[in-house]
Amino acid sequence: MMKLLLIDDDVFLRDMYALKFSESGYTVDVAEGAGAALSKIEADPHFEVILLDMIMPAMSGTELIKEIKSRFPQMPARCIVLSNQGQQEDINEAMAAGAVGYIVKAEAVPSDVVKEVETLSKK
Repeated sequence: MMKLLLIDDDVFLRDMYALKFSESGYTVDVAEGAGAALSKIEADPHFEVILLDMIMPAMSGTELIKEIKSRFPQMPARCIVLSNQGQQEDINEAMAAGAVGYIVKAEAVPSDVVKEVETLSKK
C-alpha cells in the first residue's frame, strides 16, 4: 500500500482525489498548501508519492518541489504535478525542479489520474 500526500487548495478536488486514491488502496494524507505539506513531511517523511498542484497560495508547485528536495534530500517520494496549468513551459519548469510527471486535470478523469500516478511512481 503506497503512502501519498495530496496537496491542493481546492477542497472539492482535494477530497475527490483523496477518496479515489483511498479506494484504490493508497494511504492518503492531505494538505491545503505548501506550509501544511512541509509540516506533514517533517512529521512523517515516509511518503512515496507527493501529488501537488502548481497554483497554490504562498508558494507555487515548482517552488514546493524545490523546497522538498532541498529540505528532505533523503526522502524517496516521487513528486507528481496535478494541475490545470498545461502549458509546456509549466511542465518543463516542474520537471526541471524534480517532478517525475505532470498530469493536466482537465485531460484526465480521476481513475486515469490514479493509473498515471501508479505508472509514474514506479519510475
